[in-house]
Amino acid sequence: MPRLLERPADPVLTDDGAGRRPSPGAGPLEARPGRPGGTNGSTRTAGGAPTHPVAWWAWALATGAAVSMTTSPLLIVLVIAALALVVANRRSDAPWARSAGTYITLALSVIIIRMVFQILLGGSDTGTVLVQLPRIPLPLGVTLGGPVTAEGLATTGYDALRLATMLACFGAANTLADPRGVLKSVPAALHDISVAVVIALSVFPQLIVSVARVRRARRLRGGRAKGLRALTSILIPVLQDAVESSMDLSRAMESRGFGRTRDNRRVRPGTATGLVASMCGLVIGVYLLLTDPRWASAPRLSAQLVGAVVLGLSAIGAVAGLRSSGRRLRVTRYRPHRWTPRSIAVIGCGLLVVICTAALNSLAPAAVNPSTSPLEWPVLHPLMLGIAALVAAPAFLTSPPRRARAAQPRQRDLPAQPRQRDLPAQPRPNHPDRRGR
Repeated sequence: MPRLLERPADPVLTDDGAGRRPSPGAGPLEARPGRPGGTNGSTRTAGGAPTHPVAWWAWALATGAAVSMTTSPLLIVLVIAALALVVANRRSDAPWARSAGTYITLALSVIIIRMVFQILLGGSDTGTVLVQLPRIPLPLGVTLGGPVTAEGLATTGYDALRLATMLACFGAANTLADPRGVLKSVPAALHDISVAVVIALSVFPQLIVSVARVRRARRLRGGRAKGLRALTSILIPVLQDAVESSMDLSRAMESRGFGRTRDNRRVRPGTATGLVASMCGLVIGVYLLLTDPRWASAPRLSAQLVGAVVLGLSAIGAVAGLRSSGRRLRVTRYRPHRWTPRSIAVIGCGLLVVICTAALNSLAPAAVNPSTSPLEWPVLHPLMLGIAALVAAPAFLTSPPRRARAAQPRQRDLPAQPRQRDLPAQPRPNHPDRRGR
């Protein structure tokens, strides 16, 4: 009688994507609370909670603000390397996360265009002349060509590199966090404004996805046209896809009652006035903190202290006004994002980058903004390495995103196949002896 084979247990896909067999004494499997299987617009991680999209945007905006304070090519190159490290390690497989290459191309285009215009239109007779181009006078005092100086190229190159890095920060935010996911975290009073902003931010990534889909379809159909001849065959399907997506989205929003208010009462005039006054107070407080002006009537009065008080009162008034004006809206959030210590740490890294850059600007202004007239070599300050480390810190503080290939079981976790010696003996077929025929 053949022996009964014991079938090994099937692997169980846990939430980290690895296939594991349950232990012999394990009880029934239970779903872990707070970890849904689908995505909620943020970067879904494999070893922890997803990083809040607002945290990624705050980190990117703080990095861009820090870059705007400097023209040092050494510090800017270090920041670019840190941004590339974070994007390479924390980018997901979502469609909106595939636009990193496009933003890199846009940043390089900015540098090339600025340098070309400097060579063609920025001729100057002062400085170290590298190349002497022929002059072509044009109307309105414009001159093409002329001497190309090292000082002019350095000034333009520093500014272009800074602008390109700020675009790279914006692209990193779009790559790491879905712009539409930020919509879930704004106050109800700013819901309509946030919808418009999110739509404007998500147009470019959606166009990239549409162009890639149309080009893939053309290759499958055997299309080999290139250049201007392929523009019509790509542009029309992309526009058609954009219109169809917009119509589908509008129908879905209308069927779900999007934008419906809780009641028909309007916001009180006092609430709107207080909200506007609070916003103006925020601007005045920031101005007093940054400029620190002196008053002739009260020279001993610190403008920064007044700015801090005005900023605090205005912030309290703005929060109260937003809560009061948002009571008339019923905004539902499907799987709202939760703030975790890692998300707060990402924001802290961005704030520390701004603080350290401002401190470096006060301690060593020549290193932060190197001179271009006369032209000097940029100096690498030790604090620049710390700033770059703070920019790259989210690559190690946050959990890696869940990728599509990580959800498949590994080969070693598949059910073990029975060995040949454990199989039952198969009886040989009873064939007649050919010699006996």
